[in-house]
Amino acid sequence: MHTSAPARSRRRALLLPALAIGTALLMPATSYADPQDDEPDIDELTARAEALEEEYDTELITYHDAKDEVEQARRRLNDVEDELARNREEVAVLAAGQYMGSGLDPGIEVALSSNPQDMLDDAAMANRVTVSHGERVESLTDLRAEREEAAEKADDKLQEAEELVEELESQRDEVLAKIERYEEEQVPETPGTGSVPASAMGPGWDGATPRMAAIRDDIVSNFGAPYPVGCLRPGDPGEHGSGRACDFMMSAGGATPTEANRALGQQIAEYAQANADRLGVMYIIWEQRIWHSANPGAGWEMMNDRGSITANHYDHVHISSY
Repeated sequence: MHTSAPARSRRRALLLPALAIGTALLMPATSYADPQDDEPDIDELTARAEALEEEYDTELITYHDAKDEVEQARRRLNDVEDELARNREEVAVLAAGQYMGSGLDPGIEVALSSNPQDMLDDAAMANRVTVSHGERVESLTDLRAEREEAAEKADDKLQEAEELVEELESQRDEVLAKIERYEEEQVPETPGTGSVPASAMGPGWDGATPRMAAIRDDIVSNFGAPYPVGCLRPGDPGEHGSGRACDFMMSAGGATPTEANRALGQQIAEYAQANADRLGVMYIIWEQRIWHSANPGAGWEMMNDRGSITANHYDHVHISSY
């Protein structure tokens, strides 16, 4: 069938925006940029954190939280990029099939055969009919936006991890000075094990270091122990593995503590915080928050969700010593 010049012009007017939109959608998204030469990657940051851990003989929990967030953000970015690639391929196949046919979207054909002038006057409608299989294209557009958001989050998390390592490194001299000081000092006096009830002695009680035992006995003598206190835990990568940490349980079996025991846990945490310098407390964890004596100005910092009441320290106060 012969097509008039005005009709061909109208088809070109609708086809050109379609091609522009299709080209923009099918262009590969910029891949996640690797760190530049002056920007550390997560492996370098981990190496720096591990060097600090070796010097402090401890596990830098705050850094491992930050590293987990970086890795989670990167996994999310990779998932979005994979889905984006699959959708781009589908749209490319559709675009190729359309080109091999009439070169025009069937929707455009219908629009031109009905009332093309009204169609051209309605910009919003013209936009809707310039792309075939709108849902797939819309999904591709959404995925591109989601990919940009995921890439930005991954970059932000890496930057946060870098800032944390730099902060930890800035505290290095102070931490090492504290370690040297506590090694030279006598262990603070405590009431002694004889005054501690047997019901307070949980797993690894006898494996606590002299300083951690002094902290433990000081707290138990002042606040009691509604449940057994656990200390040494062989194989633990943190202070429990060396006997430099104890868990002051406020409930049993992973249950939520009563309001009275929750208040008691808060009192113990605050007492350890207020007496950290005297006792040699390194850090405290309680209710998914951590306080570190090397950086008291930071206050209580939120930690990652580890998935359970016990793992998030809602049923016990964790105290580590230098």
